[in-house]
Amino acid sequence: MADKLSKEDVLQIVEEKQIKFVRFWFTDVLGNLKSFAVTPTELEGAFEEGMGFDGSSIEGFVRIEESDMVAFPDPSTFAVLPWRAGAGGAARMFCEIRTPDGKPFPGDPRNVLKSVAAKAEAMGYTMYVGPELEFFYFKDSCSTEVLDQGGYFDLTTLDAGSDLRRDTINALHAFGIQVEYSHHEVAPSQHEIDLRFKDVLTMADQVMTYRLTVKEIAQQKGLYASFMPKPMFGVNGSGMHVHQSLFDGSHNAFFDAADETNLSKVGKAYVAGLLAHVKEIALVTNQWINSYKRLVPGYEAPVYICWSRRNRSAMVRVPLYKPGKENATRVELRNPDPACNPYLAFAAMLAAGLDGIEKGMELPPEASNNIYHMTEEERAKCGIDSLPEDLYQAIKEFEKSSFVREALGDHVCDYLIRNKWAEWDDYKTLVTPYEIARYLPIL
Repeated sequence: MADKLSKEDVLQIVEEKQIKFVRFWFTDVLGNLKSFAVTPTELEGAFEEGMGFDGSSIEGFVRIEESDMVAFPDPSTFAVLPWRAGAGGAARMFCEIRTPDGKPFPGDPRNVLKSVAAKAEAMGYTMYVGPELEFFYFKDSCSTEVLDQGGYFDLTTLDAGSDLRRDTINALHAFGIQVEYSHHEVAPSQHEIDLRFKDVLTMADQVMTYRLTVKEIAQQKGLYASFMPKPMFGVNGSGMHVHQSLFDGSHNAFFDAADETNLSKVGKAYVAGLLAHVKEIALVTNQWINSYKRLVPGYEAPVYICWSRRNRSAMVRVPLYKPGKENATRVELRNPDPACNPYLAFAAMLAAGLDGIEKGMELPPEASNNIYHMTEEERAKCGIDSLPEDLYQAIKEFEKSSFVREALGDHVCDYLIRNKWAEWDDYKTLVTPYEIARYLPIL
């Protein structure tokens, strides 16, 4: 693995490649990518002292009377923007946001993830993550007119996105991001590009880069790419299945050759923690009104809280072990969607798993049947609970959780609760086209 870039490396590359602008990237609490550009002459000072900006205009940051924030670029994240390469081009670095007195800002999602990852490190673990992000290509951002009628793994004339995916992957490779594979997904004009697993902080940065790159390449072709969880009625929505594991040094802490499931005690407790807290963290893994339009039976999105090795209707899947592939032992959480803030979502998942390990939680029995075919009484008898049905229920679960508050911090939790109640209040008073079509002619 190549050594991480230092600030000296970055300064040298900027000079050699004649980079004219370096964009400083960070996210607000909702996961929107924010950016401002600096010129090369400001870089050395930015590494030493950071670059100040007004945090009061950023969602979830600070009030106007305490608006000063400072962005410190992380040189290890430096990369030239593939669509701004060449002499006079542009590059980017992710930033850590600090307060004027130099302390990590608790409203910076990247800082939140670093804090939870540091707790895992103190317990002897490093989290590795490999997400599968699904998305749609549409003709524009004002409609859901699809490019094709293809289905899962279709190709040739049924897959109008193959060239778009190829160009996107080439751009991701230029960023230094490894791609495992790509393909057409189940719904018309739906696609997936899967990233090679990385440590959790690196992967959160890569997810932000991935989403921008997918959209940028589509825009270059006069098209629109959307990570909206459920943009169309009657077809599958877009998920972000998150494969995750803990390593103790070079050893996969989830693997146990002697166990029937090949999951270690640590791995089982981690899954138990995910299942125990998945309702509480739904507000960050599935943070939008629209997220819950995807989480319904019948469209391959998990609703019921259980685990299985083979059963893809389960919320947590444990992929089958392949001899000689101990390091590939992992668990897959299937309910998150690609419109979440990856820093907060990964932080919540990791915190849930660590809580399971710390408390020695017992893994419930495996769900081997198709849960969607079970009656409510049968699920209750098996102790299978379900996710929140809508954003309202998700807020209530999040609001009462002391676990979430400890994991994500008061600043982030208080903001999310205020913001999501406002979103729900706006939504519940809307008069929808459905209501006009159904009720106006008869009432």
